[in-house]
Amino acid sequence: MNVRVAMAIMALLLASAVRAAPSSDAAAVVDAFHSALARGDANATSALLADDALIFEEGGAERTKAEYVAKHLPTDIEFSKSVGSTMTWRSGGSGGDVAWVASEGRLTGSYHGKAVNRVTTETVILHRTDGSWKIVHIHWSSAPRH
Repeated sequence: MNVRVAMAIMALLLASAVRAAPSSDAAAVVDAFHSALARGDANATSALLADDALIFEEGGAERTKAEYVAKHLPTDIEFSKSVGSTMTWRSGGSGGDVAWVASEGRLTGSYHGKAVNRVTTETVILHRTDGSWKIVHIHWSSAPRH
């Protein structure tokens, strides 16, 4: 794990002992990230990620923004454009220049001719540098909805 992500996680654990409303600025970055995915804007999506962003999804990992952009971003855009997403719960917090946003949701629709009906969880950690939030870590997980 890169040092900045590890430090951000440690800072969050110390600063966020209780759940709180997510920082509105940090939550807006997470929303902008998802909006850019859904409209297929790879440049806007990648601009919200720190260069050393760490992305976990379904047991896999991309360890930098460049790796995510080259390997997984095109598929995430295609999926996001095809499948509807609804947020069902959100929480978060911040401490200094570190914020976290945790969300639960639901994905429904069709992708490559197959029905999609999944519940999702997402944790996003952001770091504020020079007055703007950048995503340093995303952890996505989902399971079929029964």
